[in-house]
Amino acid sequence: MFGQRPFVIGAAWPGMFINPSKGSRPLIEGWDGSETMIDKTVASLEEAVAGIFDGATVMIGGFGTAGQPAELIDALIAQGAKDLTIVNNNAGNGDIGLAALLNARRVKKIICSFPRQADSHVFDALYRAGEIELELVPQGNLAARIQAAGAGLGAIFTPTGYGTLLAEGKETREIDGKHYVLEYPIKADFALIKALKGDRWGNLIYRKAARNFGPIMATAAAVTIAQVSEIVPLGALDPEVIVTPGIFVQRVVAIGNAVAQAA
Repeated sequence: MFGQRPFVIGAAWPGMFINPSKGSRPLIEGWDGSETMIDKTVASLEEAVAGIFDGATVMIGGFGTAGQPAELIDALIAQGAKDLTIVNNNAGNGDIGLAALLNARRVKKIICSFPRQADSHVFDALYRAGEIELELVPQGNLAARIQAAGAGLGAIFTPTGYGTLLAEGKETREIDGKHYVLEYPIKADFALIKALKGDRWGNLIYRKAARNFGPIMATAAAVTIAQVSEIVPLGALDPEVIVTPGIFVQRVVAIGNAVAQAA
């Protein structure tokens, strides 16, 4: 059906193919023969968060403030989307980043593992006032449910939470003498993540523990938006160390002026 033209992993649109006859500069060819270059980079944070709509489910990477895409969150606040459902490990720290999004009253519900820390005063006040809904998920289950969404699974059975309040109203099953709880995937309309470097195809690498939830969230969202410290030319990232392949990323924006000349 596809002849001799190899399918492009990470192409911007389904049905786009590399045209090997056009030299070394990668082009993609559509069903109608039209050609365009794959380039998922955007020029500004404003452009990066464009289209995030009221009521959207948005995954935000980060473990506390480590790996949190603070600049994308600030852009989302300025963009104005409201009634959001946020998926994150925490519920904001201090007054910046995710906490600022909550404080702006843009979030109706948060799905997380650790909503309360010493500096979670913004969430605490909103929750006590009944202004935000909380879905508390054990951290392992949070990761597993996000991974399930990325893998296209319908549901998973996990032993975590069995016999506790977290399992109330959920299907349980005994498998090989062990009790499990049925959990459904957590998927999102958008994911905001932070990486160290990316290229215009959307391939990403991370810096140490800042990786945390970013790679799995990228697989579980319809649109993944990555902020990076540097956009590098194609080929600058060793394929052996790429963590998130470009197929899972739709937009890449550089923070500051660290944009290398695209190849």
